[in-house]
Amino acid sequence: MGRIRRLAQTSVGAKMVMSLTGLALFLFVIVHLLGNLNLLRGREAMNGYAAGLQGMPAVLWPARIGLLAIFFTHIVFAVRLTRENRRARPEHYRQEETVQATWASRHMLLTGAVVGAFVVYHLLHFTFHVVPTGAIDTIDGRPDVYGMVINAFSNGWIVASYVVAQVLLGLHLIHGSRSLFQSMGWDQAVLRPLVHVVAPALAIFVAAGNILLPLSVLFGWLC
Repeated sequence: MGRIRRLAQTSVGAKMVMSLTGLALFLFVIVHLLGNLNLLRGREAMNGYAAGLQGMPAVLWPARIGLLAIFFTHIVFAVRLTRENRRARPEHYRQEETVQATWASRHMLLTGAVVGAFVVYHLLHFTFHVVPTGAIDTIDGRPDVYGMVINAFSNGWIVASYVVAQVLLGLHLIHGSRSLFQSMGWDQAVLRPLVHVVAPALAIFVAAGNILLPLSVLFGWLC
């Protein structure tokens, strides 16, 4: 444990922590989307999926706590690395070279902060119901999660916030996945198709899928 702690205190070790936590979160958002796509299959499929999750509290809550720990670890190390980079280059270049750098690569902290705020909002919205979603009815003794989601996404402002957050999430994942492979030393020639094709495609799939669901409700494709 001492060696791991000392490694994490170095710049290389911090980047590895960022990469591994980022990979875990990337995999989670893919699985999360696949589950939420049950919304497109209708009320019974979505409510059955939600009931199945709620019926496994011994798995669900440890998973939530573990994801929360990973999420905050990712944030802490992101802020730390950003500060170290700024200390190493306290003065900006007179002429900033941005030919190679994309907008996403230059604003990872910004997109990460927006996505982080969205995650909090999303939890308050659909998990803890602090943000009103309307009355949650029950069908056959199970909460009507499908109806709750339909009611929530009937609000155009809520849908707009979700769309903006998912566009930024997609940009964050695209650049983050590329940085992950570089930081972990996995950018060999044999893995470059995975870095430049598969990972960005998965990022776009996550963002597009998460955008499709609220728009499907707002435009009346689901009701």
